Amino acid sequence: MRLKLALSAAVASLLFAAPVLAEEATSAPKEAHGRKEGKMLRKLERMERRLNRAVEHGRLTQAQADTFLAEARQLRADVQAQRQASGGQLTEEQRQQFKERKQALREKVHAAVKATQPQQTP
Repeated sequence: MRLKLALSAAVASLLFAAPVLAEEATSAPKEAHGRKEGKMLRKLERMERRLNRAVEHGRLTQAQADTFLAEARQLRADVQAQRQASGGQLTEEQRQQFKERKQALREKVHAAVKATQPQQTP
């Protein structure tokens, strides 16, 4: 009787543990992002949050924000695809190219926000 009880407990514990063990074994390890690339992605995420706030405060139209958000998301996807294609690291040339693209996007956003601000008279 004790043997059947112990065998039942062992089978039950294996049934409950099997999905967890299978999930751990099949999950792919996360790629380590370089410090600079991770920083770049965080900056793009902050830009997206600022664009959403600008719409909430009336400094940008939703259409403008959508355009800028699409461009920012495309830039982020390009960075991630390039990193994945090159084995996890961007070259200095690639990093500089993405930095320039991000800066150009940032300048377009600033110009759009400035254009919608009311003119202050001295």
